[in-house]
Amino acid sequence: MIEPGNSTTSTSDTDRTGLTGATGAPGSAGRNLRVASGVTTPLTVGVEEEFLLVDAHTLRVVPAAPLVLATAAGLPQQVHAEGTRYQVELATPVAHSAAALRADLAGLRRTLAAAARAHGCRLLAAPSPVMAVEGPLHLTDDEPRQREQHRRFGALTDTLVSCGRHIHIGTLDVDTAVAVSNRVRPWLPTLIALAANSPFWGGRDTGHSSWRAMAWSGWPSAGPPPHFTSTAHFRRSVQTLLGSGAALDTKMVYWDLRPSGNWPTLEIRAPDMSPDIDTAVLQAELGRALVATALRELAEQRPDPPVRDDVLRLARWRAAHDGLEGFGLDPYTGAELPAADLAEALLDLVAPELAAAGDLDHAAKTLGGLLRDGSGAARQRAAFARRHDLTDVLRLLVEETENF
Repeated sequence: MIEPGNSTTSTSDTDRTGLTGATGAPGSAGRNLRVASGVTTPLTVGVEEEFLLVDAHTLRVVPAAPLVLATAAGLPQQVHAEGTRYQVELATPVAHSAAALRADLAGLRRTLAAAARAHGCRLLAAPSPVMAVEGPLHLTDDEPRQREQHRRFGALTDTLVSCGRHIHIGTLDVDTAVAVSNRVRPWLPTLIALAANSPFWGGRDTGHSSWRAMAWSGWPSAGPPPHFTSTAHFRRSVQTLLGSGAALDTKMVYWDLRPSGNWPTLEIRAPDMSPDIDTAVLQAELGRALVATALRELAEQRPDPPVRDDVLRLARWRAAHDGLEGFGLDPYTGAELPAADLAEALLDLVAPELAAAGDLDHAAKTLGGLLRDGSGAARQRAAFARRHDLTDVLRLLVEETENF
């Protein structure tokens, strides 16, 4: 039986020392709070979204990022290069409401889509290229770091041609972000299930709803974050990754959840990229509300939730495998439960904070739509089932991406 009521940025990141130690913020308004300082301030949200660029006719990925970014150069703070030349990234301004966040996402997507069309491309909000990438991997040209990453990690860098969504919740100092991380981490598998959108990879059905989550797990610095006993423990864990060679630098701390290295935020990195903007906003609303709930529990001095690392890893795999349509694992007990029940338990847990932020109606409606109409992974499989043609999957993704 799940007990939610008792649960006690990307390539632009630079080391603000949140990862190694400082402060700095992207970030729907909530009612909480910086517990460590005793100051109550609204929580903010910012989102980074990664996109693939595909040829308008063949729908295969093309290394057109430099051209597209040059065309969109009027927004230097909001559009960026990613790890490969097949990708572009947007970063929203700090938002104080879900409505503002949605407007920012729609506007930036529209700008990037227009820039892509100017160069014979389409914007693809998908975690994977669906079809296999042809020829050698095109890393970002002006990043010697990317070449060193390829030299050290070899075929693991093939997974760089994948896209996620990173949600920054702030403003939080590092001590508070570490404490909040312990309370948010049990729900990471449910967030993965809600966003599952990568069943096809390399031209075939992987048998998983979020293959991106599984492929990304190959990196030694990825997966669920540890339970941290203190901020010093967090910093030691980061230093262990660096000292072991598992990460080149703090940008390669690829945990599903981490204090940001660039902003005074907690960064949720687990979800797949998905084309539907309302699903993106739902993830941000749930993430903000989870942080607000954790802050309230910290203020009430509740103990950390008793979540075993092995159970959390298994719950993460089951979420990536089944997505929203199958089953998941109760992160507290390991019991098998319908993924839809886990999603509704999460909504029930954070409903007070969603209501305080004015987000409850939108979150409940969007979650209800996902449960009724299917996750991104389910929609892709339905598109493929009609003719067994992967271009139908890609057309669906492109159309949904450009539905601003």
